[in-house]
Amino acid sequence: MAATTVSSAQEIVASVMDPEMPLLTLADLGVIRSVDVEANFVCVTITPTYSGCPAMATMRDDIEHKLNDAGYGSVQIKTQLSPPWSSDWISEEGLAKLRTAGYSVPGAAPRRTSGPIALTLTAKPRDILCPQCGSANTRLSSEFGATLCKALYRCLDCLEPFDHVKEI
Repeated sequence: MAATTVSSAQEIVASVMDPEMPLLTLADLGVIRSVDVEANFVCVTITPTYSGCPAMATMRDDIEHKLNDAGYGSVQIKTQLSPPWSSDWISEEGLAKLRTAGYSVPGAAPRRTSGPIALTLTAKPRDILCPQCGSANTRLSSEFGATLCKALYRCLDCLEPFDHVKEI
C-alpha cells in the first residue's frame, strides 16, 4: 500500500536522523522547510546548517530512502539557502537531547542585518559553561570540532573536553 498523505510524509521526513549528530532528527535540527505531496510524488525542501555542509548528500539520500520504503514512488529534494539556517531553529526537544548527551548548547544566534557581513579572522569569544560540571572556566581548543557546526572546548576545572554547538 502506497503512502500518500502529507502528514504521513511529514512524519517520515521529520524522523530522519542527522548524520553528523545522530541523536537529533532533522525536525529537531530545524532544517526541514516543507514537505509537499501530490499523488505519489513528494517534494521536500531542506536548508543546510552551512552552505557547504557535507552532510547534505546523506540527508537527501536518507530522506529519499525512507520515503521510498514507505511507498512514495517519486521523491524530489530541494535545497533552500535563503533565509539561512539559524541555530535558533533547533527545537527545545533537540536542545534537551544535546544537553543530555553532554553537548554545550548554542545560545541565541547573532542577529543578522542587511548588507555585508564583517569578516573576522578570529573566533568571537563565547561565555560557555562546561556541560559536565557547570564551570564557566572553559577554554576554546579548536573553533572546529568533528563537524563545522561544533567547536571544541576544554573545562579548566574538571579538565573534560566537550563540544559546543555553535551559534549560527
